[in-house]
Amino acid sequence: MAVDLLWTGPESGVGTLVLGHGAGAAMDSVGMNDLADVLASRGIRTARFEFGYMAARREGVRKPPPRAESLAGEYRSAVEQIGGAPFIGGRSMGGRVATLVADELQPPGVVCFGYPFHPPAKPEQLRTAHLEHLRTPLLIVQGTRDEFGTRDDVAGYRLSPAVELVWLEDGDHGLRPRKAISGFTYKQHLESAADAALAFIRAR
Repeated sequence: MAVDLLWTGPESGVGTLVLGHGAGAAMDSVGMNDLADVLASRGIRTARFEFGYMAARREGVRKPPPRAESLAGEYRSAVEQIGGAPFIGGRSMGGRVATLVADELQPPGVVCFGYPFHPPAKPEQLRTAHLEHLRTPLLIVQGTRDEFGTRDDVAGYRLSPAVELVWLEDGDHGLRPRKAISGFTYKQHLESAADAALAFIRAR
């Protein structure tokens, strides 16, 4: 079934990135808009789509987020609809689903913003088994105090050599820092995230 696509950025830029949304935020949420806009400023065109449960909410049907693994088919279908050979990724859960289908789809690379390494306050419930053997190049941009995986948490994980991590000081799961503590603003962290994505895409 075809999905509605939300395109942002230049058609003749450095590359196209499929951007899946997080578990609780739609494709046109503030955080997704902010991310798409800053990526567009770097010449990266994004194609956003919604998983079925989120699209249903627009019709008044409240459905909880399903297991990420069950969304793999929807992600594959969206990439097929977009066509070509785009980079894939997303925020939080959307990025996680992209990593689950990456080696099958063989995109040039995967870009995740705020990877959910584990549920908040449940560091023992890791979501990293497939990342130990991932072959597709993966960039994860993560805040150092992300409750889904801090820098200290992730330092102890076994991850494939294909995984590249970029840390944003004091950033939370939405990459927002506390300026009074870190000296950084949300805008600065978004720009750093976009710069990291641009370097990653250009290299491939």
